[in-house]
Amino acid sequence: MRVLINFHFSDSWADPGQQTKPQTWCGITFQQLLDSVAIHTTVVLQKLQQAGVSPDWVQIGNETNDGMLWPDGKASLSMQNFASLLNVAYAAVKKINAGTKVIIHLSNGWDINLYRWMFDGLVAQGAKFDVVGMSLYPTVSNWQTFTSLCLDNMNDVVSRYGKEVMIVEVGMSWDQPVVCKQFLKDIIARQKNVRNNKGLGVFYWEPQSYANWQGYTLGAFDNTGKPTLALTAFGE
Repeated sequence: MRVLINFHFSDSWADPGQQTKPQTWCGITFQQLLDSVAIHTTVVLQKLQQAGVSPDWVQIGNETNDGMLWPDGKASLSMQNFASLLNVAYAAVKKINAGTKVIIHLSNGWDINLYRWMFDGLVAQGAKFDVVGMSLYPTVSNWQTFTSLCLDNMNDVVSRYGKEVMIVEVGMSWDQPVVCKQFLKDIIARQKNVRNNKGLGVFYWEPQSYANWQGYTLGAFDNTGKPTLALTAFGE
């Protein structure tokens, strides 16, 4: 199987609302933080390589709508700092395997204004990346609007930055498998129609979570522990 490794750079889950530095990285200088990011990225990927795992993609940060490693790397405070953190991680990835593609990931794949703000800013600061990653979590009632807007955004990314795009997270309520399958088939098809064949594919986030797993309901397994109809969209 092809593997994507996602670095959160936090002691807990990182998402648009929380990008907390690891406790052991608090109180250090920004240069020390840059060094720590580079070392951590290198060590993890070396361990994987020693175990025979060579990721096709490495994602630097998770849903970094306003940067990561707050407050140092908060993009709205310092886009330059965020770009610098990304670049040391990018260099570490490429040092281990030059063929691994580096992803920068934001949520709300339908929000073209968010993506233009972030990637215009990063490009202006010299940030290096290969792929723009997107999350897309529509509801039963709005998925058709979301997939259409997401395709517009993917095409805009390709035209504006010349980068490949990937939907690195999708999900819908586990108890709506018929609608979820329709959504998945639609977003997969739209990925294949991204301008200049720059669409790389779609990941379902945590499909094996079932029913109300730890309060999370957007998986694609039912409460008997079996996959729902939704996942057949990938096989088709």
